[in-house]
Amino acid sequence: MTIDKSLKVRRGANSTRSVLTRQERLTKLKESDRWSEGDSPLGLPKVRVQKLVMKKKKKKEEPEKEDDKKKKK
Repeated sequence: MTIDKSLKVRRGANSTRSVLTRQERLTKLKESDRWSEGDSPLGLPKVRVQKLVMKKKKKKEEPEKEDDKKKKK
């Protein structure tokens, strides 16, 4: 039997999480100067997580094959 796609183990480094832990949010807020050490760690503002999207390559159509099909008919 094969394993369903949803149950397969994914590569950990390639997947992006949409939710950050509190520590990760604090480091991102510190980098952007939106949080300092004296501020409360509760009620933090939202931190946007950017996802990396790869563009799909377009297939190049070869006109030679189309011409060959027309000649055979």
